[in-house]
Amino acid sequence: MKQLAFVLLTLLAALPTSASAQAPCTRETLSVRGTPVAVGYCIVGSTASPAGETALRVAATYASGGHTIQRTSTMTFVSGEGPSRVLESVDLADLGLTGTLHLTLVYAGGTIRVESALLTPGAIIVK
Repeated sequence: MKQLAFVLLTLLAALPTSASAQAPCTRETLSVRGTPVAVGYCIVGSTASPAGETALRVAATYASGGHTIQRTSTMTFVSGEGPSRVLESVDLADLGLTGTLHLTLVYAGGTIRVESALLTPGAIIVK
């Protein structure tokens, strides 16, 4: 019986946490052509590979003017070399805005945040 309890506890500990269970989250507001766009990222799970990469399961939220885009994806970062970056593009049509927001996301200190943002068309620097 003790072995079964140990196996169950081990399996439960290996499950990824949900975003509502105090996952590492960041939130910020970007100004896109004068319109505030809230951007949030929560890490809801992770897997390290022997190749020196960390695959993070990320719940992303983008919101503006009563519209919200929510999506969950896997982002792969380089492990052990300090801050690591990925590129993410967000079509703003579902927020009632025109254009695509191209984001450079940085993973450092256990969180993901927006390092820079560019709006196209027009190559407008947002951050």
